[in-house]
Amino acid sequence: MPYLMEAMILLEEGNLPAAIDKIAIDFGMPMGPIALADKVGLDVCLSVAENLIQYFGGAVPERLKAMVKSGKLGVKSGEGFYAYKNGKKIKTTKPEKIDLPSKISDMTDRLILRMLNESVACLAENVISNADLLDAGMIFGTGFAPFRGGPIQYAKTRGINVIVSRLEALTRKYGQRFMPQDGWKNLTLNNNSSSMDEAGFVNTEQRSQDHQMGAEAH
Repeated sequence: MPYLMEAMILLEEGNLPAAIDKIAIDFGMPMGPIALADKVGLDVCLSVAENLIQYFGGAVPERLKAMVKSGKLGVKSGEGFYAYKNGKKIKTTKPEKIDLPSKISDMTDRLILRMLNESVACLAENVISNADLLDAGMIFGTGFAPFRGGPIQYAKTRGINVIVSRLEALTRKYGQRFMPQDGWKNLTLNNNSSSMDEAGFVNTEQRSQDHQMGAEAH
């Protein structure tokens, strides 16, 4: 849901739906967040958002509330952020040219890093037992870019320090919703608690010790 809510905030800043969706698709998502919101139903998105802000704070985007109030619910009503006919998006007669904003990387991080941050919180709070299950769930359950390996694997590949630094920069620029979760400090990769060092790599010394202990047991 943070992914969808950040997309709504980007809309309110004046970015076009197609531009936001293209940025997400270019990252590897099978569908952009605006098209996804239309598919899920804007009334459903609004209901979930209103419930979540009671616990996490923030505000429901005004545009989302206005669209639901006017009956624009997405695919099921025939109109949302896009127009639909028989459940399919109506294509314009002319090829759609999408002018992407100059700060594409900034927008990409705003969409993706909020998901990573909440994923780390789920691990730290034992909502899910390990990172592998979380990554699989995010790929198969939410459509997180499959070739990225899931949010935790993506964080490891890009580098934990890099991710945390970007979250801190986004917090300074856009607010507390990007504040790095405490779980980044003790992120684990699997049930064996192989640790990730500050640069985002598995602690090979710990892994070696675990291997030696296993060998001695035999």
